[in-house]
Amino acid sequence: MIKITQEKDLKGFILPLNRFFDLAVQKVELIQKNWDEDQGAPVFTINGKYSSRGWTEWTQGFMYGNALLAFEATGNQECLHWGREKTVEKMAPHLSHFGVHDHGFNNISSYGNLLRFMKNGEIEANEWEKNYYILALKLSGAVQAKRFTYLPGQLGYVTSFNGAHSLFADTIRSMRILALSHQLGHFLWSEQDEKTSLLKLLLSHAETTARYNVYFGEGRDTWDERGRVAHESIFNVNSGSYRCPASQQGYSPFTTWTRGQAWILTGFAEQLEFISTLDESEISNLNLPYYPDKKTVLRRFKEVAEAVADHIIENSPTDGIPYWDTGAPQLHKIKNYKEKPADPYNGYEPVDSSSAAISVQGLFRLASYLKETDPEKSLRYSGAATTMMKTLLSDEYLSLKKDHQGLLLHSIYHQPNGWDHVAQGQAISNGESCMWGDYHLLEAAVYLQKMAIGKAVPEFFNI
Repeated sequence: MIKITQEKDLKGFILPLNRFFDLAVQKVELIQKNWDEDQGAPVFTINGKYSSRGWTEWTQGFMYGNALLAFEATGNQECLHWGREKTVEKMAPHLSHFGVHDHGFNNISSYGNLLRFMKNGEIEANEWEKNYYILALKLSGAVQAKRFTYLPGQLGYVTSFNGAHSLFADTIRSMRILALSHQLGHFLWSEQDEKTSLLKLLLSHAETTARYNVYFGEGRDTWDERGRVAHESIFNVNSGSYRCPASQQGYSPFTTWTRGQAWILTGFAEQLEFISTLDESEISNLNLPYYPDKKTVLRRFKEVAEAVADHIIENSPTDGIPYWDTGAPQLHKIKNYKEKPADPYNGYEPVDSSSAAISVQGLFRLASYLKETDPEKSLRYSGAATTMMKTLLSDEYLSLKKDHQGLLLHSIYHQPNGWDHVAQGQAISNGESCMWGDYHLLEAAVYLQKMAIGKAVPEFFNI
């Protein structure tokens, strides 16, 4: 169980964060100088060098997003120039990619960050450039929504790249692009000029995810634990009926792949913030039977986020770094693993620091959302996030070697497929980095930096 650390304020993080941001700039420069763009997008490191993995190019936006966030934290103009230039040069294909569920990853980390910087005065406002970013984000939201599988009862979901039958837990965080496109006044326009609200599709996707990918301890199956998450839900597209849980990157459909759980937590926590800004009529006019009003949406999203946050806290080691799956087959050989810090060199099952890098932001955001209405829960979640962040910023988890291109050590991509590098003399993968782990730790660090110095925290929709 994660140790709950209570801090009077967050100023004690300022020096560790400054060190981390300096390191991040160094890693951006390493990638800029050494990455061969003909290889596609960097995915994970092998012996400390980034390599690609031909599945989808879902990490390219994180590569340029890392540079943009490093600029935001430090003011480094070289990082801004490279991230901005490469967004324009390389990211356009991601705007029109109909084959993936990753628009909210690739395009918000690039175009979205740049538009946010312009709104906040961190880069000079230019009307043509601003409109270019707005157009990109509008179109990305509609293209992403085109992958929608409709179910009875006004449910449905943006399908994974596996096909129309497949709903991934990951995709809830990609729903940011539907939210942003809706906020910018856009919609999905189909045959016979039928207009579909992107907010409606976002809410349908969220409710379907909550019903089928998240468990609430209500006896749905033998392994129904409150806050447990199934990576994938499978549907019969002919009848629209739910068939079963599944998992691509976890150990089984009946255990929890911890990165999928992290996507759920942070995805719903961010959507709580977004929905809170909407007018009541934006929800009620959609006529969704399960979300008649804004209050019902907020209550449901809060229920999901709290359940998942509690499960993460209760099933992780004391330092907040989870193992890659809560049911990993050799986890029982690590005695009392929930009662001590995670061990990346344990010899049985890998940890996944990238899960923690994603979750920590969700915990901080959920704590902030609950601060006035439920201060006890808020302190619990912020205390768990504080512990987690201290670990992530420690020497054990930061890539301090100058020739190691990653930023965050001890991440896992695809344990079932055996894609992750196992160094000579090791029984499991450790000491390697991944592009989404680096990016999300940077996102969380920028969020924490703003909190520590009393500035407004970044919000994807505050553009």
